[in-house]
Amino acid sequence: MNYEAIVMGVSAGGMNAMKTILPSLPSEYGIPLILVQHIGPRSDGTWFRILGDLCNIRIKEAEEKEKIEPGTVYVAPPNYHLLIERDKTVSLSVTERVNFSRPSIDVLFESASDAYGDRLIGIVLTGANSDGAKGLKKIKENGGLAIVQDPLCSEASLMPESAIRAGPVDHILSLEKITELLIRLDLNNTDRGYT
Repeated sequence: MNYEAIVMGVSAGGMNAMKTILPSLPSEYGIPLILVQHIGPRSDGTWFRILGDLCNIRIKEAEEKEKIEPGTVYVAPPNYHLLIERDKTVSLSVTERVNFSRPSIDVLFESASDAYGDRLIGIVLTGANSDGAKGLKKIKENGGLAIVQDPLCSEASLMPESAIRAGPVDHILSLEKITELLIRLDLNNTDRGYT
C-alpha cells in the first residue's frame, strides 16, 4: 500500500512525544504529515519552531488553501481547526470547539479520511481527553492505517485509551516503534533507501 499522508494528534505530553518522533525522520522522508497539537489560542508557535530546529524535515504552520506536499510537516495554527479538502489542500476554520478543542484532532482526522481514503495513516498519541478517537475510527473504517501510542508509555493515557476503546486499531506501539514503522512505511512507498 502506498500511503499519501499521515495525520497525527497529540495533547498533554505532546512536545516530548514530538521530540521523539519527528527528529528521527530522515530529510528524505516523503509522506506528508499533518499535525494537531492541542495548544492555547494565544500560542505564538514557539513550540513548533523549537521542534523545527531539531528536525531534518520541514515543519511549518498550515496556511489556507495550501497544497499538501511530500516531505513536510504541517501544524495546525492556534485557535483554528485544520481540515483537508478532497483536492488535498488545507482549509482553516474557526467553527465551534470539538472535544473542547480548537484545533481538534477529530476534525482533522475525519476530513483527511474523506480526502485520502485508504491511503491515510492516522496516529493518536498522548493526551488527556478523548479527541481523536472518533476520527481514528473513521480512518480505519475507510481502510486507512490506525496507530495508537501505547497508553502505558504515554505521559497522559486517556487519549490513547479512548482511541483503543473506539477501535479497532492496527498497532499499539511505543513512540520509538511508531517512528520505526513510519520510516518503514515510507521506504515501502518510495522503494528506495535513505542515504
